[in-house]
Amino acid sequence: MYSFSEQQHIRDLFLKERLETVLPRIMKETGTEFWIIASREYHEDPMFRHIVPSRYPTARRLTILIFALENGEVKRISVSMPDPVLNEYYEHDWDRQNESQFEALTRIIRRIDPERITVNVSEHHYAYTDGLSHGLYLQMKEELPEDITTRFCGSDEAGIRLLETRTDSELKYWPHVMETAGAIIEEAFSDSVITPGVTTCRDVMDFMSEQVNRRGIVTWFEPTIDLQNETGMHGEDTVIQRGDLLHCDFGIVYLNLCTDTQRLCYVLKEGESDVPEELKEALRRNNRFQDIVCEKMQAGKTGNEVFLSAIAAGKEEGLRPMLYTHPLGLFGHACGPTIGLWTNQNPIYPAGELQVHDRTGYALEGNTTEYLEMYQRDTFIFTEESVVVYDGTVHFLQEGRERIRRVG
Repeated sequence: MYSFSEQQHIRDLFLKERLETVLPRIMKETGTEFWIIASREYHEDPMFRHIVPSRYPTARRLTILIFALENGEVKRISVSMPDPVLNEYYEHDWDRQNESQFEALTRIIRRIDPERITVNVSEHHYAYTDGLSHGLYLQMKEELPEDITTRFCGSDEAGIRLLETRTDSELKYWPHVMETAGAIIEEAFSDSVITPGVTTCRDVMDFMSEQVNRRGIVTWFEPTIDLQNETGMHGEDTVIQRGDLLHCDFGIVYLNLCTDTQRLCYVLKEGESDVPEELKEALRRNNRFQDIVCEKMQAGKTGNEVFLSAIAAGKEEGLRPMLYTHPLGLFGHACGPTIGLWTNQNPIYPAGELQVHDRTGYALEGNTTEYLEMYQRDTFIFTEESVVVYDGTVHFLQEGRERIRRVG
C-alpha cells in the first residue's frame, strides 16, 4: 500500500494527465467549446473530485471551473475563491473586490463568445453528467444574461468520454489497485478465515470489510458472500459447510480507481484434496464465454451490439449465458456503454447505444448455468473480472480467473 502522501501524489499525477492530454482531445472530438462545472460546498458535482487536486477535497462555498477552447487550445479557468492548490491547475480569474462571481463568469463568456455553453445537465439521465444542482441552475439562469443562458446545452458526450478514458498513469497503477483487492479475496477464501460448520457468509463479509478499513481505503458496495449446494443458493446468514460452492462479489476504491471482482471457492469434503473436476470444467466453460465477450468488445461497437453478438455466440457453443457487463473506472458503475443488465437480458436504451472506446475499463460480469451432478441441480457459475480495452485488445487487470479457490 502507498502512504497517504504517495497516494495524493499519484492521484494528482492522474489529474495532470487527464487535464493536459485527455481533456483537450475530448473537447475537440465532441465539439465542446465552453464547459462550466459548478459545485456548492457539501453538494459537489460527481465529476468534481476527478477534476480537482487531492488537497482540494470539497468546493469552497461556490466553486466554478471552466474549460474553454480558445484559439485551438483549452484554457482551464477558476472563478472561485483563490486557493494555491487549485491555482496549480486552473488560472484564477475573479477580481473579488470589483465584481461578483457571476459578473466574472459573464465577462469571461463575453470575451470567448462561444456558440454553445456546456453545463452538467444530462439529457439522458446519466448521473455523472447531471451534477449541476437544480438550485444552482436556476441561480445561473437568473444571474447570467439571457443571451448567454440560451446557449446552455447538456454535457453527456463530453462528460462520459472525459470520465471513461484512462490516462497512461492510470493504466500503469490500476493493476496495483486490483492486486490489493485480490489479496483481500485470497485471504478471505482461506482456512484462516473459514471454518466449515462454524463460519457464516456474514462472517466472511465482515472480515473483508475490516481488511478494507485497516488499509485506509473504501469499498463502493458492501462485500457479498453467498453459496450454492444441493439445496440451492443461500445468503449471508448461512453457515458454510463442506461441499459448498462459495461466491464473492467485491469492489474497492483506491487511488480514485475502482475494481469489481467475483471469484469462486469450494469447501473440500472429508477425504477430498482438490476441487471436483466437474466444477473445474464448469469454470472453464464460463471462462470460454468471457473470452467470447472479449472478442466482441471492439472499439466502435455499441454495448447492445456486443451484448447481442456475445450471447448468440455463447449459445451457439452450447452455453447457457447471461451477460451484464458494465463500465468501470472512476466509478464502480461507471461512464460508458451498458452491455446487458442482470434484470434485463435485452438491448438497453439509451446507455446500451453508447460505443466502446479505447483506453476504457469494464467489469466483465456475467454467469453461465451448468447442471452439476454433484448437486443434482442447475448451478450458477458467477464470475467477474476487471478489464481494460487498450490498443484494440481486452486486457485483464489480474490473473487468476481460471482457478477456483479451496478451503477445508
